[in-house]
Amino acid sequence: MARPNESRVAHLRDILDRANTGYYVDAQPLMADSEYDTLLAELAAIEGAFPECVDPSSPTQRVGGKPIAGFAQVAHRIPMQSIDNTYAIDDFLAWYRRCEKVIGHPIVLVADPKIDGVAVSLRYEQGRLACAVTRGDGTTGDDVTSNVRALRAIPLRLQSGGRGAGALPDVLEVRGEIYMPNAEFERINAQRETRGEPLLANARNATAGTLKSLDPSVAASRRLAFIAHGRGEWSAHHDIASHWVFLAALRAWGIPVNHNAHLCATAEHAVAAIESFAHARSSLPFGVDGMVVRVNDFAEQDQLGMTGKSPRWIVAFKYPPERAVTVLCRVEWQVGKGGTLTPRATMEPVLISGSTVTHATLHNLEEISRKDIRLGDYVFVEKAGEVIPQVIGPVLSKRSGAERSIEAPTKCPSCGGEIVQEGAKLFCVSATCPAQFRERLRWFVGRDQMDIDGLGERLIDQLVDAKLVVHFADLFRLPREAAANLETEAVLKSGKPSRRRLGEKTVDAIMQSAAQARSRGLARVLAALGIRHLGTAAAKTLARSFTDIHALMAATSRQLEELPDFGTITAESIAHDFATPTLRETIAQLEAVGVDFTSRDYRSPESRAAAESLPAEDPLRGKTVVITGTFEQFERRALTELLEIRGCKVSGSVSTKTNIVIAGESAGSKLDRAQELGITVWNEAQLRDVLDALPPL
Repeated sequence: MARPNESRVAHLRDILDRANTGYYVDAQPLMADSEYDTLLAELAAIEGAFPECVDPSSPTQRVGGKPIAGFAQVAHRIPMQSIDNTYAIDDFLAWYRRCEKVIGHPIVLVADPKIDGVAVSLRYEQGRLACAVTRGDGTTGDDVTSNVRALRAIPLRLQSGGRGAGALPDVLEVRGEIYMPNAEFERINAQRETRGEPLLANARNATAGTLKSLDPSVAASRRLAFIAHGRGEWSAHHDIASHWVFLAALRAWGIPVNHNAHLCATAEHAVAAIESFAHARSSLPFGVDGMVVRVNDFAEQDQLGMTGKSPRWIVAFKYPPERAVTVLCRVEWQVGKGGTLTPRATMEPVLISGSTVTHATLHNLEEISRKDIRLGDYVFVEKAGEVIPQVIGPVLSKRSGAERSIEAPTKCPSCGGEIVQEGAKLFCVSATCPAQFRERLRWFVGRDQMDIDGLGERLIDQLVDAKLVVHFADLFRLPREAAANLETEAVLKSGKPSRRRLGEKTVDAIMQSAAQARSRGLARVLAALGIRHLGTAAAKTLARSFTDIHALMAATSRQLEELPDFGTITAESIAHDFATPTLRETIAQLEAVGVDFTSRDYRSPESRAAAESLPAEDPLRGKTVVITGTFEQFERRALTELLEIRGCKVSGSVSTKTNIVIAGESAGSKLDRAQELGITVWNEAQLRDVLDALPPL
């Protein structure tokens, strides 16, 4: 190939970038997909032949990135705070009056739809995408840059000075939502149904799962979209003094913004926008769950300020769930990780909140009986929180008399095993139930359990179906070649889906994460095994009381019952489970592949006695403590363990029973709640002073 004309390379990059802007920002496609593919292929060929021409922000660099080992944690320079919700027009007007009173004059507002997606912060430096981070807990999120770079909706470089926006800021953090359009969600589910794969539950969860895939080509294969709605850190523009002007600048720089946003001169105009959008939202090509209204002027935003939880200058108006009527055709019983059988309704398809709904939860037998729901009923269906469809009840006026009662199964629908009933719940008690095994695997690899990256729902199903994983231990000894040959969704340069091998690099990344998981320790492994009555808190209690798994398996139910918060039923159930050959074999196989069952939390009888003998004036002993925010000298998990050793009960929520709240940087609603209740609050320095004054254990 002759040396390329530099102007041709620049032209190709420019026209491809403009094509993306036209499609995602202006909603005016400039060319057909086939033409885009042809131009992209030409550019890729030039860059392949002449590596010196490659630019990190070239359109060719979106797809085909290497699988990654995991997601790094990144602290937000400016926290991504949550937004207060309101559900009534009167409450919205009360919010407006509070703002107006502080500002001293009527306020101009901006109202735009609240996208039902995954919140992210995009950081641009010198006009180029430098980092993409999920919201996380508001102070720290996951670095998903590798996946975000694969999305055509998000520019890798901004358009400088376009359409009157002025020069680009040196630093620009754009906050917004990555979401899956309804049509894309339905396309993916149609493909999965054809292949006999489990359907994705909803578009938001599918988006979150896509962004957390270890393979960027998965993100590229699903045409996710992005809409900006706010700003984080930025080199302030003296010409941009309001949110409305900021949105116009974002669009000029090539970043998608919401075309349904409204500039409202008065509160009444905002109410009109809220009420009119209530009727229009179902026709949008993506999910929305409300209308966000904010003060337009940046100086007025600063004047209104923040609470510990959220800005005072913004509120989300949430619409009541949309309700529809359809026919209940049949009920299937799904088996969960603990053997719980949950009834799922299959209905005639109905459109709710912009997506077609066929299935909905019926919760349990007691709910079915209480609501008197029958097969063949016309039923009311709505989305709880605009996400999870549920059957609200029957339309009694439409009953014909042909409806039939919903009968509970007498055998497990997955394995045919015995079923027992405890209260309103049904359980399969078979230790070899395949449906339970799949659900337990999903639980086992979760972040708060063994935390093995890259094992999503679909890949777990593939591994089980291929009989590459028939036991928890198999996750730590995946056959590299066989796993690499599994097929997964990939993408063409245009963003069109295709199929390809999972690949050795992806399998290596999973295995690296699994290798790290071997050393999680007794409490994490116990919580991961999905044993009934043995959750995170109970697992910690056991790990503090026993040196390792063998000491625990030798314990009697009477010994377990003596532990804090262990009742007779829990103690007997856990002792029985640890005596079963199935669980003992599971533990033996996990030990054989190097999983460490040694306790990281064990407290000897002497140390427990020392904690119990602390002087009565000890400020920690017997106290209920809540931890919130981030700390310089303490990691949250380690601080929790330290306080528990000192005789504290560490709780996740603030209540009237809370004695102390320990608040680090960026403490949120828990700190607000503590202040409302008059609860003692310590900062990190005060905590350190208390700990330094206590005798060592």
